[in-house]
Amino acid sequence: MPGPIPKPLKARELETWLSQNVDLTLVDVREEQELAIAPFPYPVKHLPLSEAQNWMGTLNQFLPPAGPVVVLCHAGIRSWDFGCWLLEQQPAREVWNLEGGIDAWSVMVDPAVPRY
Repeated sequence: MPGPIPKPLKARELETWLSQNVDLTLVDVREEQELAIAPFPYPVKHLPLSEAQNWMGTLNQFLPPAGPVVVLCHAGIRSWDFGCWLLEQQPAREVWNLEGGIDAWSVMVDPAVPRY
């Protein structure tokens, strides 16, 4: 039986949450060079998947003990994988995946964020 999966979140919904100061944690799993090209315009916890061995065992130092977590990447695939993994570790956590990633954010919300 499959475990819990991240809830889908559209870019416009995330924009609304951020504009309303909803208490959430943004986790960006992209690589350093991707953040250099197109940083997300709000504070994020940067946990690049290629460096997972460096942060996997100490994840609780990076994430608050409760509250929603929104994961994002370039197109929403790597963040989905990370969200599924996070829910395996912490099934009670509320995890959302930004559908279409930073690319969808650029297209639907903020064209100032470069597309790549």
